[in-house]
Amino acid sequence: MPPGSATQFRYTQTPSKVLHLRNMPWECTEEELVDLCKPFGRVVNTMCNVGANRNQAFVEFADQNQAISMVSYYASSSEPAQVRGKTVYIQYSNRQEITNNKGTGDSSGNVLLVTFEGVQPNDVTIEVIHLVFSAFGFVHKIATFEKAAGFQALIQYTDAPTALEAKNSLDGRSIPKYLLPEHIGACHMRITFSAHKDLNIKFQSHRSRDYTNPYLPVNQTAIEGIVQPTVGPDGKVKEPESNVLLASIENMQYAVTVDVLHTVFSAFGAVQKIAMFEKNGGMQALIQYPDITTAAVAKQALEGHCIYDGT
Repeated sequence: MPPGSATQFRYTQTPSKVLHLRNMPWECTEEELVDLCKPFGRVVNTMCNVGANRNQAFVEFADQNQAISMVSYYASSSEPAQVRGKTVYIQYSNRQEITNNKGTGDSSGNVLLVTFEGVQPNDVTIEVIHLVFSAFGFVHKIATFEKAAGFQALIQYTDAPTALEAKNSLDGRSIPKYLLPEHIGACHMRITFSAHKDLNIKFQSHRSRDYTNPYLPVNQTAIEGIVQPTVGPDGKVKEPESNVLLASIENMQYAVTVDVLHTVFSAFGAVQKIAMFEKNGGMQALIQYPDITTAAVAKQALEGHCIYDGT
């Protein structure tokens, strides 16, 4: 992330023969990925177009020393790693191999079931959960609840590879103490895959969030820390303001990519993040600005307009 952007949650990672590459071009091919990596050793497996924006990838070398060689080279080189002219960021993955099919019976999916050990429900806020799990990709939805096993949460990602990376990185780890109340000694996370594919979030509240639908009703009896809807002079409920816009892209005659959206929305201010995803057969995007005012100006200027002239 560029300087000044939202704080990201990262764990220090140890060397692995699997590398995690970010900021890849849209719909990067396996051939492009192999061409970038093959000067450093033999590539035995790849995984392309991972994450909400499909701009991440994983590459597995035959030997860990080959992966270390690539990371070390670009860490000390004045010439960054590039694919199609875009700077690619390289780091070690928490996984030790790329596996497309789990043989343990723990079938992978895009929704994780997380059990928080050693805490009460109010000790871990939904904002903290979102911060921790957003480090690995765009989180679509979160639902928290209490079971016999303790305080749990369902975390929905865009796809299974993103969920798998989060699971491999966080399972058995603890939430950093600075994110927890002072009286909490430690909060360990136990993570498995859920059979759910798309969580049904009916209300925005302190127990559940749908980050893809800012227009979802607010639960008046359970909300904590969310601005309540206000009524305008005309008696109608005013749309809550936010620094994040939800754009529905209709009647696409030409390709609309993250780069295209960045060009369009940057005309009104600095765009911090963009996440594209499919929902109900259509394409949508979340665009984050640094403040509500910039987002409001962009919304007023662009709502109902075409991305390309004459379309």
